[in-house]
Amino acid sequence: MPAPRKYPDELRERATRLAVEARQDPADRAGAIRRVAEQFDVHPEALRTWVKWAETDEGLREGRAQGGRGRPPGPTAAADER
Repeated sequence: MPAPRKYPDELRERATRLAVEARQDPADRAGAIRRVAEQFDVHPEALRTWVKWAETDEGLREGRAQGGRGRPPGPTAAADER
């Protein structure tokens, strides 16, 4: 049985969406992740990772998409790539 997640999916999705939107405005870009992380009581590095995945999925950042859910692929996806 996997360990329970520290942050609920709804909180993760909402915080990620707000941080991505804040980073698109040049005036608010600096410190956007830290501000949103404080608002949602989320560790800034966790939010930074979620934003990175979301921006990759949306094509705003170079890299391979993570499946559209803003999280890494599960163990079956990694096994399929081998």
